[in-house]
Amino acid sequence: MTFTLSQLEEARRALDAPLFADLAGDAQVSFEFFPPKTEKMEQTLWEAIQALVPLGPRFVSVTYGAGGSTRERTHATVARIQKETPIPAAAHLTCVEASKADIREIAEAYWEAGVRHIVALRGDPPVMGSTFAPHPQGFAGAADLVAGLREIAPFEISVAAYPETHPEAQSGQADLDNLKRKLDAGANRAISQFFFSPDCFFRFRDRAAAAGIDAEIVPGILPVSNVAQTRKFAAMCGAAIPPWMDRLFEGLDDMPAARQLVAATISAELCRKLYAGGVRNFHFYTLNRAELSYAICHLLGLRPKSNIEEKAA
Repeated sequence: MTFTLSQLEEARRALDAPLFADLAGDAQVSFEFFPPKTEKMEQTLWEAIQALVPLGPRFVSVTYGAGGSTRERTHATVARIQKETPIPAAAHLTCVEASKADIREIAEAYWEAGVRHIVALRGDPPVMGSTFAPHPQGFAGAADLVAGLREIAPFEISVAAYPETHPEAQSGQADLDNLKRKLDAGANRAISQFFFSPDCFFRFRDRAAAAGIDAEIVPGILPVSNVAQTRKFAAMCGAAIPPWMDRLFEGLDDMPAARQLVAATISAELCRKLYAGGVRNFHFYTLNRAELSYAICHLLGLRPKSNIEEKAA
């Protein structure tokens, strides 16, 4: 019997060791949440946090609405995580519509609440589609914000990175130069915007190294729980959704369980390929749901840590 090249390739894949067999469990993870708007959303958030805390994440972060619109809710959520769980909480902080005095007040309040980690971002304008304009007495961008935070307290600081280039950047190189300014200003690491191709991240990592960036760059992983919402997010941040991925979700709009299985498969395979390329730290955009992120972490070899569970009880 004669086999075609495609048949031989499929046979090789079938005979390969299972993708997730006996992983060492040496990956480290962090999770991102957004502040809840309602009592029901708060309950969903805390169910997600309680499910993910036993995995022993390095930290969990809480987002900050455009123009500081969720300032109080973000602070309350971060403070509660810091107080009621054994996991360090990180607060997002942006430059939008905030003076330097405002930033100092917010940052000092976080420090007093025991929060030692800030995710420093320029931030999106409050009106979608408008151009970012610095506050007259504020910071011009994320690099200046990082430098300002360094003068307030010895925070751990994370910043954003864009493997597919920030939509407002003049070029990929200009975007890399901006990332380097943020790290040179005192940021500890960069967390990437989500992407769906491992090669996209690896190319970006190589370009960053060539540009003299040696800080940790953590890939941001978005498990696709809502396809329409993901398309909206991708359009806003310049991330590409591969046509094959779009096709995989066709016909699943009214089948949430099947959609979750497909979403977990896609994201888990992405993480496994990143792991094969040397990545050991992952940041999950949870959208305040635990199931998909937990499943992917489990496939990566992570298991609940009994001492974490006991502290959280």
